[in-house]
Amino acid sequence: MSNKPDGMFRKGNVSYLLPFILVTTCFALWGFANDITNPMVKAFSKIFRMSVTDGALVQLAFYGGYFVMAFPAAMFIRRFSYKSGIMLGLFLYALGAFLFFPAKSSGAYYPFLLAYFVLTCGLSFLETSCNPYILSMGSEETATRRLNLAQSFNPIGSLLGMFVAMNFIQARLNPLSTTDRAALSDTDFESVKAADLSVLIAPYLAIGLFLLLMLVLFWVVKMPLGSDKSKQTDLRSSLRRLLSLKRYREGVIAQFFYVGVQIMCWTFIIQYGTRIFTEQGMTEQAAEVLSQKYNIVAMVIFCFSRFICTYLLKYINPGRLLSLLAVAGGLLVAGVILFQDIRGLYCLVGVSACMSLMFPTIYGIALTGLGEDAKLGAAGLIMAILGGSILPPLQARIIDMGSVAGMPAVNASFALPLICFIVICIYGYRCRQKA
Repeated sequence: MSNKPDGMFRKGNVSYLLPFILVTTCFALWGFANDITNPMVKAFSKIFRMSVTDGALVQLAFYGGYFVMAFPAAMFIRRFSYKSGIMLGLFLYALGAFLFFPAKSSGAYYPFLLAYFVLTCGLSFLETSCNPYILSMGSEETATRRLNLAQSFNPIGSLLGMFVAMNFIQARLNPLSTTDRAALSDTDFESVKAADLSVLIAPYLAIGLFLLLMLVLFWVVKMPLGSDKSKQTDLRSSLRRLLSLKRYREGVIAQFFYVGVQIMCWTFIIQYGTRIFTEQGMTEQAAEVLSQKYNIVAMVIFCFSRFICTYLLKYINPGRLLSLLAVAGGLLVAGVILFQDIRGLYCLVGVSACMSLMFPTIYGIALTGLGEDAKLGAAGLIMAILGGSILPPLQARIIDMGSVAGMPAVNASFALPLICFIVICIYGYRCRQKA
């Protein structure tokens, strides 16, 4: 039988449609984890009476797990398969979620950071496996568009994570403000903290059970390998080839700054909105919940923009579209910095429309044509998620200053996202003829 031409979800005689659908569910699963976690920076700061900087250690642990486990995940996938990497990722994700129970029992902050770290080691396996697997599920000409389509379901999981964070965590925490909590006696503080931690861990335990069901599903479904597993290229040769490609090297740098800007804009929208709404007379908890609603609107915009941008990629060069959206994102961030009222919050919500295309497009451009080296190359791009670990604590430190050059520090702190968009714009511009 002669081979059929490669298509969107076909390679030779192998159809990837069912595996594509199944693997795409994982994109929603790590979207859920990312965006139930972002509001926890504020939640942990209140529960444990900590500074914003200390609360941002959640992001350090969360995205640090991505960095640490990306390279071992790539080695595991090279040795076994994409399916094995996905299954191990689901297991570690579930384990990290279940570790929230002993963390709550300890009553301490740092066990939660360990749980987040283990959880994101699982996410690192998932992303290192799923992204290049999706790229391999059809013709190379449609690889970037196929990855954008799969990534379009990531914000659906993100929306669910935001919804759960707002309705099942933030709205159910004790309504005492940060100032009132600071005035509590040690006994009363411990009582409030224990009750709040019980509220916080419940969604994580529920997602852990769902992940075990997903693990069983992947175990029973037969999945094509996606590439010739027997072709084990030399590690040093792979690294040498990857590092010799300017498009790949600069893609890792661009991805570092993209993940940083995404996490900063979605994490600190809570602080940004809370400042505005408390100045209007709202209580702190009501302001936080309303700010999270704006965050959900931002994610809805992100979701619709992803589908629109995926369609536009049929007609516009990926690098060119990436640079145009980075310019638009930078202009909106400038508004976030300069406006000190609700207009700044509107600009911050609008930034999500510009970010929707960026992660999968940078990923697709950087890995185009790498063949078997894509497995190792994927690890470098996942390690670049470290940007989400390093940059948010830097922004949090600025926010803790209170004011900068006569403006609210939370406004001034968005100079960091502005720098990120400049870097992304440069990468897109340089790749516009190569993507």
